[in-house]
Amino acid sequence: MPVPLVLAGARGHGRWHLDNIRRLQDKGIVRLAGICELTPLGREEIPDGLGSPAQSADFAALLEATGARIAVVCTPIPTHADLALTAAARGVHLLLEKPPAPSYAEFRRMADGIADAGVACQIGFQSLGSHAVPAIRELIADGAIGEVTGVGGAGAWARPEAYYRRAPWAGKRRMDGVDVIDGALTNPLAHAVVTALALDGATRAEDVTGIETELWHANDIESDDTSCVRVTTAAGRRVTVAATLCAERPDDPYVLVHGTRGRITHWYKQDRVLLQRADHGPQESEYGRTDLLENLVDHLADGAALLVPPDATGAFMKVVEAIRTAPDPAPLPATAWRTLPEEGRRVVPGVDGLVAAAADTLSLYSELGAPWPPPARDLPREVST
Repeated sequence: MPVPLVLAGARGHGRWHLDNIRRLQDKGIVRLAGICELTPLGREEIPDGLGSPAQSADFAALLEATGARIAVVCTPIPTHADLALTAAARGVHLLLEKPPAPSYAEFRRMADGIADAGVACQIGFQSLGSHAVPAIRELIADGAIGEVTGVGGAGAWARPEAYYRRAPWAGKRRMDGVDVIDGALTNPLAHAVVTALALDGATRAEDVTGIETELWHANDIESDDTSCVRVTTAAGRRVTVAATLCAERPDDPYVLVHGTRGRITHWYKQDRVLLQRADHGPQESEYGRTDLLENLVDHLADGAALLVPPDATGAFMKVVEAIRTAPDPAPLPATAWRTLPEEGRRVVPGVDGLVAAAADTLSLYSELGAPWPPPARDLPREVST
């Protein structure tokens, strides 16, 4: 029997979930029983084949009325914890979009409440469903690149200025006294952070011992659009991820595993892996991917292991917390960026090279000689769990 589910947040990124739910409904795996939106979707907004699901702005009432077993939550970041706990209190299992919460305290409140309720929760880091991740871990375990010395991540993306007008919370660190933390590393390029940590084997909160951040913005926003973070792990390695939404030539983000005898590059949106090592020619491979909603259904039906349970994102949430408590991002001077009128966006000349160099050397922008005034920085902070 198809599993009945409710989707909370069906516009914006929620449209991707609607299409994915339709795909799984066509396979007889799930059934869209309800949509929770403040304003009901019009008929033209619901993909063909999904029927006429119930609609309501009252999430709790919709869960009860539809008898949903799963809720997919794709709503503004500050609402994640409360909606997740609303579902858990009714015995409804969860696929919760990333980032799971805007602070570590909210994450723990949510994760602990879900555990107490005994429901399953999958966090929507789709990159961790890639079959490339276990394949790379196996390469590392087999010593293909020698001893791992660190992991870098690079995300040179572009977002138009309109991106920050898509919702009241877009580009905000806080709104109405509530944490949002909608920055480059915590939302659009969060996959680079969580994938880099996963390939290092540092997924749980206790795997992180120190975090350094550098946060800037070229756009007229509160949060960061050009930033980097360096995590020290319990194994003594460094994980450095650099990101910008102001790239001159946007390209696919990637994660780079450094070893004493080679390196592995993983383009996580493509599930593509390049192995380079001494005395061997380069080897490139492509992998499949397990859909996280399908994995959640398999977990409920057959006991399959969840690919991204909350605790597997604890290290990522420590990064979110470090960014939340860091000094507010520094505005880049007007001389550091320019506008592309035809694309309606701001670019930071030279930032593409800095992003790549940070992943390649595990350095922060300031250590690479970024030609901008340094942001306010804390001293490197130890992380408590």
